[in-house]
Amino acid sequence: MHTLLVAAHPDPRSLTHHVLEELEAALHPAPVETADLAKEGFDPVFTLADRRAYHEGGNYPADVVGEHRRLERATDLVLVFPVYWWSMPALLKGWIDRVFVNGWAFEYSPASGLRPKLQALTTHLLPIAGDDSGSYERHGYEEALRTQIEHGIVDYCGSRRGATAFIHESEQASSEATARSVDRAVRIISEAVHARSRTRS
Repeated sequence: MHTLLVAAHPDPRSLTHHVLEELEAALHPAPVETADLAKEGFDPVFTLADRRAYHEGGNYPADVVGEHRRLERATDLVLVFPVYWWSMPALLKGWIDRVFVNGWAFEYSPASGLRPKLQALTTHLLPIAGDDSGSYERHGYEEALRTQIEHGIVDYCGSRRGATAFIHESEQASSEATARSVDRAVRIISEAVHARSRTRS
């Protein structure tokens, strides 16, 4: 088992980074690698070079190749992110745009159609939301986010769906309530990863 945690938040004192630390601790002693995209200065802009690589299915930019190597070491991927406008931050979306590309995450051609390539990876989601769970249910926000990411990205690339655990009301006044929500989400994700590890061994 090797888990890659990917976080997208510019503030190292944020709840996102606190959750990241708690999750890393819960997953030990199994190997865990963390990709702090903001700290590492990952460039999320999809450039002309990215477009060429996408169409060629190869010759990827060096920083994208580095991300491919990290993902190839991983059995489990956990995306830890604050919800911005009912979706992921631009930094994380840009990481997916540039890294989950034709020729590596999947292969597509008009002649042969779609061939997903990430079957060895299980992807888990840990979104951190400011609104309450009732609002997410009433307005269909959770379903929309799950459809976009779980179906539109994870399924498309052939990755297995892991656990999805929301932290709601992340800006609530009660630190005790926030701590309980964090504990619950970390437990759900870490137990899902550990359960897969036991299944594989």
